[in-house]
Amino acid sequence: MTRATAVRAVLAVAVLLASVFITLTMSPRLGLDLQGGTRIVLQARDTATVEADRETTDRTLEVLRQRIDSLGVSEPTLTRSGEDRIIVELPDVQDPRQAAEVIGRTAQLTFHAVEGPGAGQPEEETPDTDPDSDRLTLPDEQGRSLALGEPRLSGAGVEDAKAAFDAQGGAGWTVSLEFRKGAGQDWKKLTGEAACHPAGDDRRRVAIVLDEKVISSPQVDPSVGCRAGLPSGATQITGSFSADEARDLALLIKGGALPVPVEIVEQRTVGPTLGAAAIDASAQAALIGAAATALFITVVYRFFGALAAVALGAYGVISYAALVALGVTLTLPGLAGFVLAIGMAVDANVLVFERAREECADRPARSLRSALTTGFQKAWSAVADSNATTLIAAGLLFFLGSGPVKGFGVTLAIGVVASMFSALVIARALTEIAANSRFVSDYRGVNGIARPGAVRTWLVRKDPQLFRRSARWLVVSAALVVVAVAGIVVRGVDLGVEFTGGRLVEYSTGRPVDVETARDSIAAAGFGDAEVTTAGDGDLSVRTGKLDNDGEHALRAALAEEGGETTKVRDELIGPSLGDELRRNALIALGVAVAVQLAYLAVRFRWTFAVASVVAMVHDVILVVGAFAWLGRPVDGIFLAALLTVIGYSVNDSVVVFDRVRELWGANRRTPLDTIARRAVLQTVPRTVNTGMGALFILTALAVLGGDSLADFALALLIGIVVGTWSSVFTAVPGALALERSAKAPPPPAPGKGKGAPRGKARAARRDPLDNGARV
Repeated sequence: MTRATAVRAVLAVAVLLASVFITLTMSPRLGLDLQGGTRIVLQARDTATVEADRETTDRTLEVLRQRIDSLGVSEPTLTRSGEDRIIVELPDVQDPRQAAEVIGRTAQLTFHAVEGPGAGQPEEETPDTDPDSDRLTLPDEQGRSLALGEPRLSGAGVEDAKAAFDAQGGAGWTVSLEFRKGAGQDWKKLTGEAACHPAGDDRRRVAIVLDEKVISSPQVDPSVGCRAGLPSGATQITGSFSADEARDLALLIKGGALPVPVEIVEQRTVGPTLGAAAIDASAQAALIGAAATALFITVVYRFFGALAAVALGAYGVISYAALVALGVTLTLPGLAGFVLAIGMAVDANVLVFERAREECADRPARSLRSALTTGFQKAWSAVADSNATTLIAAGLLFFLGSGPVKGFGVTLAIGVVASMFSALVIARALTEIAANSRFVSDYRGVNGIARPGAVRTWLVRKDPQLFRRSARWLVVSAALVVVAVAGIVVRGVDLGVEFTGGRLVEYSTGRPVDVETARDSIAAAGFGDAEVTTAGDGDLSVRTGKLDNDGEHALRAALAEEGGETTKVRDELIGPSLGDELRRNALIALGVAVAVQLAYLAVRFRWTFAVASVVAMVHDVILVVGAFAWLGRPVDGIFLAALLTVIGYSVNDSVVVFDRVRELWGANRRTPLDTIARRAVLQTVPRTVNTGMGALFILTALAVLGGDSLADFALALLIGIVVGTWSSVFTAVPGALALERSAKAPPPPAPGKGKGAPRGKARAARRDPLDNGARV
């Protein structure tokens, strides 16, 4: 065993032991879409006097935290997102009406003098505002219109508000107020001015306004004299309050001091059964897909394939431990990314093993250890470039994605890094140790490397002339694009509620309800514009435009009349402004993906290869979107995650092919490029097929077992892998050949030689210093 192999073995054991320890002692942090609960995104809005910046949003978050803590929710999470957004996560909250109502009352709390009855009783609770002042005309608690003066103090001056039962005075439930020092004087002055009016007069009242709604307008007690006012600690609001009403009023007064108003722009609720089912389905898909992948590479690469399967298992432990140790929130798309990365983790091993097979075929007399070492060396550039393109896609998902989609980007990136460690450290240490064994080295049919595979043997025997008329492949690709565009134009793209705004709710009913019956019941309840479809195992999916929480409750009650006990499985509410933003960000993400991949490939390869790869990538995107248009499947955030992954996979395949073209062309500068391209494709097809099979096993398991939540994600990637494999050979390569005919750049330098370095000098540089060059 060499020193390098020993170092790799020790490093692999150390990382594995640490990963096993983390796996056994720490639990993953599950997102709400897996554990069940409600996620609310709030947008802070500017006012005439206050800008919704980072500082005011942080202060608003703290006020909201007090409000939510009073609801008794277990382990709520509030975080600021960007400059002016607040994300509220409420685990185990399935009916968010109370939380949304308390959070939604988000305007500043203000105290007003009542100037008398309003000009008329408004038909709706719409404030009548004087444009030249801050005066309002609002209905009081009984619906009577009141004319209010300008705000005299805000909720920021409230020190505390408590609900208590006054048994001695017989007042029942009351709310006592305490003000801060300066605000206490303002309160005393306000109540003193109101006390100058006779008892029963509206002007003797003080209105407490929240969210442009009068939440209380008590009369100043007759015992309070004119200009005397109420001191801060002696203020008590009485009325016919129930215990809950008194507590709610105290909560709103105490927690109403928001620096800026906020608006609910997104609300998602997931039932605990859906999250548990997604975890079980993903675990089954991971086990079945990983077992199928391990069996496949063992059959193809025999003993070395079995060692790669062991490294694949180690990859699963390491990537899971990294997710747990870093505290990454595991979301449903993130879970899918973790499972998908298992299938893609064999890519580096396949690249190395195929290069080692080529070395054994070219020089049969060389040792297995030497061929394996050369395979790792020659595969390194393709491994690095292909994983770099996948990391670019993962980075775009994280920075430009939203909500759970960010989790997919994180898990995909961790999976890429872990897979490289698995292949280049663990698998290499295992295979190098095995290569030193005489049994493995001597029996060529055992190690799986010393003999070419079935696919390579068939291709060498047939030697198809793929690019004799390369333009015909471009015509076929163009025809496929036309069919896809026709689907987009004719059928249209079914944008999910995430991109259009609106609300999508999925229900499970106690009795089976067909779509027509459900549609009639919902229409009779006043929701005639709702779209009703089936979802999952007999569930119903209802999609509407604007629908508040009270409307959702009424809609559920209408379904319950036909289906008995009706449970909300999933609920997504996206505001129109956020829908526009997400749709815009999706287009930006795709545009940035194209630009970044083009820039990276242009640096690493010739510009002709870069342009051809990007054209093939765009071709793949159009075909996947067109397929979903023809199939009538929704295009949402998870689909965007799949599409960006397809981009990375497509470029990955093209990189492997062009890396081989560059190598062969540099070594055979006078050979026609179409011949070089044909050889490169035939040499890399076994890698493409074997890697694609690993991903297909995982995705097929996800599509079959993942249910509605993951089926569309798996379907998009299945289509993407198929068209990506096609385009890397029959779109990217013919495109590069066409561009090279018009380009005047010289062929690339031979491997290991600088530009313009003489052949003899390059050879001399590698000569042993004790070798005088004589040969016989």
